[in-house]
Amino acid sequence: MLRCDNCPMTSPNRTPLLTLWRPILAMLMVIVSSNYLVQFPINDWLTWGAFTFPVAFLVTDLTNRAVGNAAARRVAWAGFAIAVVMSLALAPWRIALASGMAFILGQLLDIVAFNRLRAGSWWKAPLIGSAVASVVDTGTFFFLAFYGSDMNWLMLASGDLSIKWLMAALLLAPYRMMLPRLQLWVPVR
Repeated sequence: MLRCDNCPMTSPNRTPLLTLWRPILAMLMVIVSSNYLVQFPINDWLTWGAFTFPVAFLVTDLTNRAVGNAAARRVAWAGFAIAVVMSLALAPWRIALASGMAFILGQLLDIVAFNRLRAGSWWKAPLIGSAVASVVDTGTFFFLAFYGSDMNWLMLASGDLSIKWLMAALLLAPYRMMLPRLQLWVPVR
């Protein structure tokens, strides 16, 4: 077999996709459940999806910490592709497509922010990355999914964003607990 160190599929620094099955499966579960739950308001300013979606940033951040930003991007793109298809079966097409756009923009922003902050205190990269990415994700999703509808999407977006910021802080606990166990998350050969 020919080896090409500059080719994406055979690069020695590239994490095999099969090795990333845990983060990809977790991402899939988070997105599908969030796309379904966002359809159910709790009150005038909040949906159930706000509580589940921030786990997507946890998945990305753990992957990024374990095996780097290239692997985190692969998980984000795989999650995007699989989740949009699965979401179309569970949610209206407009929500599924809005979710896909918002998801990939937010995930890629989270990866960039995380990498710029990864050398600092253990909590800065996941907290700030998730908080900043949540703004882009929330704004993109609610605008694309509900603009022009009867739903008060600006109120829902601000409520969801508040919960996403709270969840970003609360998810620091499982992030911290996983740091010494990253080999369980993504086994490195």
